[in-house]
Amino acid sequence: MASAAATTAAAKSFAAPPRAPPPTSSSSFSRLLFPISKPLLFSSSSAPRSISITASSSSSSSSSTTTTTTTNTTTTPNTSPVQRTLSPTAPRKGADILVEALERAGVTDVFAYPGGASMEIHQALTRSPSITNHLLRHEQGESFAASGYARSTGRVGVCVATSGPGATNLVSALADALLDSVPLVAITGQVPRRMIGTDAFQETPIVEVTRSITKHNYLVLDVDDIPRVIKEAFFLASSGRPGPVLVDIPKDIQQQLAVPLWDPPLRLPGYLSRLPKPPARQLLDQIIRLVSESRKPVLYVGGGCSSSGDELREFVSLTGIPVTTTLMGLGNYPSDDELSLRMLGMHGTVSANYAVDKADLLLAFGVRFDDRVTGKLEAFASRAKIVHIDIDPAEIGKNKQPHVSICADVKLALEGMNELLEESGIHRKLDFTAWREELDEQKKAFPLSYKTFGDAIPPQYAIQVLDEMTRGEAIISTGVGQHQMWAAQFYNYKRPRHWLSSSGLGAMGFGLPAAAGAAVGNPGVTVVDIDGDGSFLMNIQELAMIRIENLPVKAMVLNNQHLGMVMQWEDRFYKANRAHTYLGDPANVEEIYPDLVTIAKGFNVPAARVTKKEEVRDAIKKMLETPGPYLLDVVVPHQEHVLPMIPSGGAFKDMILDGDGRTVY
Repeated sequence: MASAAATTAAAKSFAAPPRAPPPTSSSSFSRLLFPISKPLLFSSSSAPRSISITASSSSSSSSSTTTTTTTNTTTTPNTSPVQRTLSPTAPRKGADILVEALERAGVTDVFAYPGGASMEIHQALTRSPSITNHLLRHEQGESFAASGYARSTGRVGVCVATSGPGATNLVSALADALLDSVPLVAITGQVPRRMIGTDAFQETPIVEVTRSITKHNYLVLDVDDIPRVIKEAFFLASSGRPGPVLVDIPKDIQQQLAVPLWDPPLRLPGYLSRLPKPPARQLLDQIIRLVSESRKPVLYVGGGCSSSGDELREFVSLTGIPVTTTLMGLGNYPSDDELSLRMLGMHGTVSANYAVDKADLLLAFGVRFDDRVTGKLEAFASRAKIVHIDIDPAEIGKNKQPHVSICADVKLALEGMNELLEESGIHRKLDFTAWREELDEQKKAFPLSYKTFGDAIPPQYAIQVLDEMTRGEAIISTGVGQHQMWAAQFYNYKRPRHWLSSSGLGAMGFGLPAAAGAAVGNPGVTVVDIDGDGSFLMNIQELAMIRIENLPVKAMVLNNQHLGMVMQWEDRFYKANRAHTYLGDPANVEEIYPDLVTIAKGFNVPAARVTKKEEVRDAIKKMLETPGPYLLDVVVPHQEHVLPMIPSGGAFKDMILDGDGRTVY
């Protein structure tokens, strides 16, 4: 990138040159090829909405009136939309160039929290005719909201934060997006160029901090680079294996005047040359031959199939092969279909883990053989030939060596295999009836189940009722812990992008802001955050944004007053010794603490609490029928365990099927 000396004369007259400009622009590639199947274009799939942003939406001043003592007049924030009126050849600030570049990328919604180094961007957002800012109350909340938006829509999520603590508050969401292959563009303000490296107020080297947890990042040192950098950022975030891209923009760059040159060429020759090619026909033929020769095949489907649900269902219809999904893959194949084995892995079903253990052919599509799926690697699918299709070459053979591998878009591979099956007619000769009957016996012998103790509410029951009353059509987000696993087990996911959960990173506090982002990206769709009291408290402040925008986000908190999953491990492996996992008030263990219902009412969010099983159905009905947001506090027993469970590093033979915290181990 060019140095500060290459800026226009107008820019020079507007901002003083830096005392000691950095020698080069900074740009680093951490991981360039990423796993979801279909590359997402950097333009939005829907036409931009015409939405005016009021100046008060990004103002850091209070919305309350201010009265002077001398005149008794009242001053209120400016709420009139400020329209951009510049001609194409007129100089404009770097911040305005940035916002217009976002518009050209198809962005209609951003999640941004203002600060000193990003004020110019917020001012420019008020002049945008098509971008709405959604003001969450914490930068971690805004970045998780951008993730929920991206996961549920397939479009790139955009978040904006100021320098220093604002930028570092994005770190968890960036790491989460990298592990779960979520397309994000995070834009951060930075101190002026002349102050970089001086330990200035609110300065952090965010490019260096995030280098290993982003797909790529930029430090913009020339205002003329903004159009190209934003175009590249969206392309990188959404192509290949999607992931997060960070763009760091010093404040003086935001303030410089320049005439933008649009549609610049991409400067990514190395990345473009390494993008996967369409799958070779001979490799697809080889896979079809392996299918025809097998007797016990299983499809192992992950998050990489989120853009190829239709093709996957067609492949299953043609072949009759049973399907199990990872936590990230929930919904990519309908959970309630007769060929679905539901989720596999540590807390997967007996039938799914049995199928993988006994299979003679494992078709691994869009997965990465995560440790929570495989357990003991040597024992995982030890009888099977393995076919691995993934868009990221780094995942091929990383954990488990396949017999046949294809580095390609899963969608294209499935399309090609479906065509080959139809052309050859091989699918008519496939008959896995005996294998399916064997697995059906496992389903009947070991169904997902739970026990009831008096009038206490089994957490699984609350989720079953929610599934029944929403007919499996709601978008579900979760925090991390026991409630997350129960939501994966007992809710039926019928289509891709209806399950939003921090799977790879396991970030508590994800559920509520992710639900807010999903509600923004899917207007009119009911979004339910199934959360635990521990996770919910981590970003409870986002009730404010949900209330202000009146989003149809329902929070159903399974409240057991503990860090449930850690407590379960204490019960099983640490003789039930409680090591700081109780979240209530030790002085009054009979009282529910904190009082989430009262807190919700402080945000003007309707709320209720249920403590008996007989109250659950009516309470969920009221929650779903209440317009806008709602919080339902469901008090559940803390002794309940998530089952089945394969201990970490264990194998199928080590699966635990019964017991809870009422038993001493």
